[in-house]
Amino acid sequence: MSSERFALDSSAAVDYVASFIEPGAAREIQEELARSERWEQRAVVLYGRKVLQPRLVAWAGDLPYRYSGQTLEPRPWSPTVGELRTRVVRETGIPFNHALLNRYRDGNDSMGFHADDEPELGDDPVVAAVSFGEVRRLVFRSKKKSEARRAPPRLVLELAHGSLIVMGRGCQARFRHGVPRQSDRGERISVTFRLVLRAIEAQ
Repeated sequence: MSSERFALDSSAAVDYVASFIEPGAAREIQEELARSERWEQRAVVLYGRKVLQPRLVAWAGDLPYRYSGQTLEPRPWSPTVGELRTRVVRETGIPFNHALLNRYRDGNDSMGFHADDEPELGDDPVVAAVSFGEVRRLVFRSKKKSEARRAPPRLVLELAHGSLIVMGRGCQARFRHGVPRQSDRGERISVTFRLVLRAIEAQ
């Protein structure tokens, strides 16, 4: 299984496996995820106010996970997501214990620029994601204020059906990533894996 490495800077890189899952199997997994997972459209806090996420989410995890003002309580692993975790753990060597699924219903659904740098993930987390369905862009930008929003992105990847991306050490600490709108695209599901190191403190 061939992997490509893309450097974001001298010590942060993204590994990409375009054909992590064979296309026919990937299509079956996508259909099962769409049919069987508990999809929700949840509100998140942005700039002090609650807004609905422009996509659907589902999740599984052994510990609670909090981001953007919401908490995802522990939830059992479905057979499909559990098998995906096994394959990703085998590939990466990281014992991921949480999966966040994002369902982009069409090209108008998106993900704003962010970093997966919540305290319960530790100081320098590794995050992996498997993509199903339409090809969508994943864009990386530096967190440095000296790099204005109009500066060119550090990296733009076209995530293929059945592909795996692994954002290694340094990616979350120094970069943000997002999935912009692409109005001509159909449905895509991403399954992102994290290692939650400790339970979050009660609010």
